[in-house]
Amino acid sequence: MRAASDEPRMTALLSQVFSADGPLAAGVPGYRLRRQQLELAESIASAIADNRVLVAEAGTGTGKTYAYLVPALLSGGKVIVSTGTRNLQDQLFSRDIPTIRKLLKTPVKVALLKGRANYLCHYHLERSLADGRFLSREDAAYAQRIARFARHTRSGDKAECADVPENATVWGMVTSTRDNCLGQDCPQHKECFVLAARREALAADLVVVNHHLFFADVMLRDEGTAELLPACNTVIFDEAHQLPEVASLFFGESLSTAQLVELLRDTQIAGLASARDCLDLPGACGALEKALRDLRLTLPVEPARFALLQLEGRAGFAEAVAGVVGELAALGALLETQAQRSEGLENCWRRAGELLTRLRNWQSGANADFVRWGETHTHALQLNATPLVIAEIMHKQMSGHPRAWIFTSATLAVQDDFTHYCAEMGLGDAASVRWESPFDYPRQALLYAPRNLPDPNSPGYTEAVVKAALPLLKASGGRAFFLCTSLRAMRRTHELLVEQLQRAGLELPLLLQGERSKNELLERFRRLGNAILIGSQSFWEGVDVRGEALSLVVIDKLPFAPPDDPVLSARIERLRSEGRNAFIEYQLPRTVINVKQGAGRLIRDESDRGVLMICDPRLISKPYGKRIWRSLPPMKRTRELAEALDFFAADQAIEALQC
Repeated sequence: MRAASDEPRMTALLSQVFSADGPLAAGVPGYRLRRQQLELAESIASAIADNRVLVAEAGTGTGKTYAYLVPALLSGGKVIVSTGTRNLQDQLFSRDIPTIRKLLKTPVKVALLKGRANYLCHYHLERSLADGRFLSREDAAYAQRIARFARHTRSGDKAECADVPENATVWGMVTSTRDNCLGQDCPQHKECFVLAARREALAADLVVVNHHLFFADVMLRDEGTAELLPACNTVIFDEAHQLPEVASLFFGESLSTAQLVELLRDTQIAGLASARDCLDLPGACGALEKALRDLRLTLPVEPARFALLQLEGRAGFAEAVAGVVGELAALGALLETQAQRSEGLENCWRRAGELLTRLRNWQSGANADFVRWGETHTHALQLNATPLVIAEIMHKQMSGHPRAWIFTSATLAVQDDFTHYCAEMGLGDAASVRWESPFDYPRQALLYAPRNLPDPNSPGYTEAVVKAALPLLKASGGRAFFLCTSLRAMRRTHELLVEQLQRAGLELPLLLQGERSKNELLERFRRLGNAILIGSQSFWEGVDVRGEALSLVVIDKLPFAPPDDPVLSARIERLRSEGRNAFIEYQLPRTVINVKQGAGRLIRDESDRGVLMICDPRLISKPYGKRIWRSLPPMKRTRELAEALDFFAADQAIEALQC
């Protein structure tokens, strides 16, 4: 516990750091004192000092990154900061933290830690170059560039290898996974980039990770292996609204046919290198490969999600799973007889046993608190077991060693209520606090809910949405995000806009999610200045476009999760069986948070202006719609198209006067 005199001292220090004539004002271009930012920093500092749990919502523009980094760097303890994405990790490590560390003159040692798939593996690079089984000439050329990168890189982080795209398929052949890492048996164990990154993290005062890595480590600790992340005094989760989804993923268990195919590939390579005389090995691999192919063929080719009852209802599915279990067990038994001949064969034997255990667990459904389901991809099938409730598991992970836990995001509450988030995350009686955005929303933004749109489930709904949005797209001169709740609606919206813009003689560039990487699309959107970007889930959050390039955000439907989603339907059924209202307690709060995320794309700066168009008539017609729009920033609201058009006309008049 802190001394009684510590709190006034820290409060005075924070007031000085964030003041109009403090170090941030002197060194950060455009910095201005924001009451919300200082109060958030003070609340976080207090929670760190007292080892408390704090849930904090800070509206867009509060400056929450600096609000948690300043007390973290001044705390004197060991801190883990976990972000939503690798891009945010890199931004914190390369830009935000160095800026604050320099201005505060704090000699804090900082480390960046990513999942092992982000680090080059000497062993797998050497093996792939020697084997030469690349999928294309392009991959073979990329492998040579990676080999040159390996000779001079200090970190081995693939993000630093500018000559090879991060999504190139060759990276899967020259990095390791938890399954195929040889550990201490690796001949290049001493040069391992993953271990070097972990050593730096252990020695650092502040470690930057992402949510996926954090929870992967939580599960490794549960399994009794060495801790990946250092013991710390404080954990700070930025973009904390993502945690329920990520935690569900990692607290569950999954097995993909792609993992088994990778096992087969590694077994064949290791067998050729060290067990050519084991004539049964190629046959065992072939039998498992056929069993996997037969299993995948029991389900449709198109990517989809299936509840357990749907899987069991497919002809031949249960028999195909049993076939994979039998062939995998046979391969494992054979590998056991060869395991002593090389590190590679021993690794394959160990993996075969672990994957077999996982598959049998899924097959038997031993844990009644988990929902079993499957997801098909173009060439693979993933079998999942997801916990129905994560609160108890999360609470268990947070108990024990006393430390501060900070959960912060721009979207955690429904209106001013944190009950849903705290209950889902098992945060009990955590302190919760909320700050409104400092932006002048009544002046800067307008919420437009158009009249006379049909029911969202009606066949011609997307056509009606595009027709309703077209006058605003014309008035704004493009400069728009068109956010859809499904990939099907996204593609249909794109088709319709191509036709409608052409018919109207409007030459506005259309960008579609999936045509290029997310970063490339955003860069092009900013550069063009009059584009319409049509996206689905990827663009509802974590996207920052400031200035005139984005002046209109169109949301086609309220983003309720599909009711046939296997995990959602199982959780709804569980709540109903307990006599609770699943819609009010679970579905609606999640939708509110998602709407707030989508709406948050519009106003990113004090000078931004724009219109948020929510097309779904349920926002007005249903009683729950009021809870949704009351949770949004205090924009002016209208149902009249003329008022929305006048908003853009006023903007153009202001621009003309400024010119």
